[in-house]
Amino acid sequence: MSTITKNMSLRDQFLNLYRDRAGDISANSAPLLNNYRDGALARLEDLGFPVKGSEEYRYADIESVFKNDLQKDFGDIRVTFNIREIFHCDVPDLDTNLLLLVNGRYYNGSELIRKLPGGIIAGSLAQAAKDYPEIVEKHYGRYAGASDDGLVALNTAFAQDGIFIYVPERVKSEKPIQVVNIMISDNDLMAQHRNLFIAEDGAEAKIVVCDHSLSAHRFLTNSVNEVFTGKGAQINLTRIQNEHNGSSQITHSYSHQEAGSNLTASIISLHGGFIRNNIFVTLNGEHAENHSMGLYLSDKGQYIDNFVHIDHASPNCFSNQLFKGVLDDYASGSFNGRILVRRDAQKTNAYQSNNNILLTDDAKMYSRPQLEIYADDVKCSHGSTMGRLDDNALFYLRSRGIDKREARLMLMFAFAHEVIQNIKVKALQERIDDLVNKRLRGELSRCNNCAMKCG
Repeated sequence: MSTITKNMSLRDQFLNLYRDRAGDISANSAPLLNNYRDGALARLEDLGFPVKGSEEYRYADIESVFKNDLQKDFGDIRVTFNIREIFHCDVPDLDTNLLLLVNGRYYNGSELIRKLPGGIIAGSLAQAAKDYPEIVEKHYGRYAGASDDGLVALNTAFAQDGIFIYVPERVKSEKPIQVVNIMISDNDLMAQHRNLFIAEDGAEAKIVVCDHSLSAHRFLTNSVNEVFTGKGAQINLTRIQNEHNGSSQITHSYSHQEAGSNLTASIISLHGGFIRNNIFVTLNGEHAENHSMGLYLSDKGQYIDNFVHIDHASPNCFSNQLFKGVLDDYASGSFNGRILVRRDAQKTNAYQSNNNILLTDDAKMYSRPQLEIYADDVKCSHGSTMGRLDDNALFYLRSRGIDKREARLMLMFAFAHEVIQNIKVKALQERIDDLVNKRLRGELSRCNNCAMKCG
């Protein structure tokens, strides 16, 4: 592994790293993915890394999470372990088709691509790029490629693998597809992976992504997801972020929706030292519908940041953003939500809400709801609230014989459940209710149910 001069800018560090390890990066990926690396490297050189205080990263200190000396593996390094011995799913009753990603690489022995009922294809993105190049090439980089975020260019240049899910036309997935993303290492580690989820016209899919860290080291993940929802297709995508406080996670999600499609995407952030979620949605056909939701619970200096941009590029579309947070101790967070309604996007209905409960004087939350409207026949609203628990509701519960602590927990749980109730997988909804309840009570103090006490 090359020594990187620490007084260089982050951009120059990674440019040099790529030049040193380009052979390993390309050799352990797929030719189709490799075709995008030089262009991404040029964009990284031009864009650099996001700077705290900039318009889109006003409160997120990206440099602080990258400055740690993290190992970066590009060779064919495979972690071997018995998954059942150290990891138990947080949703034990969830009947799913399971896909496992370990340190940014697909993990399933020799079976890199799985054929599921109905012709659904799922497995390694790198392998899919070799076996199904016509499908991957049609979508890969199409939705994230024009991004002005240097971290997306960084991912495109370095990502070697990830998860690929393809649902053919008019096929309905019989079971939810669950992606478990694990970070585990004997050293501090950085990983970058790329996911591509495709639902063709009239298809239906439920996808659950679970992020976990299973060893007591510093981890940094910089991932990019591209999601295509075809005409009349439906995707319900739930992401559960549940890593320890030594983990930093930056996610970029680019969703493209065609006419009549419906995408419901929820991010439940239970644990993590630093979390930044970038969400971009383009409604590209009439009567497309998008629901983007988030719930974040933070304490002990954790930082959680959600950036959402919904682009109404076609008329007669609907979008709803609902993000809610509970911040305790000296935690901090940020929400930056945008709705763009283009000139021809008449009859748009777009709504945005960000609500936060601050449990201490030291907790900080920054909220910037924004509307940018160029059409004149629209219904749009946005709003943000920050405050403490409702004293009148608290008094009402206590007057019914409920003690103060339990009354506060009941109010916080009711506040959070408004987001959770939108999750369509019933077993998952019930389990997240339980996890959130434990988190609010301080009983969920580590990343998951694994045997390691990561802290």
